[in-house]
Amino acid sequence: MISETVKIFEKNWKQYDEWFESCKAIYQSEIKALKKIIPSGRGLEIGIGTGRFASPLSVQFGLDPSFNMLKLARDRNIEVVQGLGEDLPFKNESFHFVLIVVTIGFVHNPLRVLKEAARTVKKNGVFILGIIDNKESMGEIL
Repeated sequence: MISETVKIFEKNWKQYDEWFESCKAIYQSEIKALKKIIPSGRGLEIGIGTGRFASPLSVQFGLDPSFNMLKLARDRNIEVVQGLGEDLPFKNESFHFVLIVVTIGFVHNPLRVLKEAARTVKKNGVFILGIIDNKESMGEIL
């Protein structure tokens, strides 16, 4: 079953991606901050969307439930998988780092997503969580 949130992102993927151009200063500020803490190695972004964070941060792998968003992420040279953060299709300790930017406020079961992220990051790996309140103007769904 596809959630209403996924349906919204699936329908509005183009407007989502265009937001980053219309709010370039905010976006670039976030990228700059994340570049300071992203380690090297094999990385995964859960909720990759169109790849707007993964691409400039050199994150190699991404997961998202929206097929349309994944097409654009793939065009940005990211290896993508369609799926949900609550049930990651990756082996334990597969990644040096796992990144979740914005996504956690839109998932059905945030605790399950966090547990899955922890399961897939290597021992001594890094888990980075960026939060935007989905009830604030920047976090409103299109």
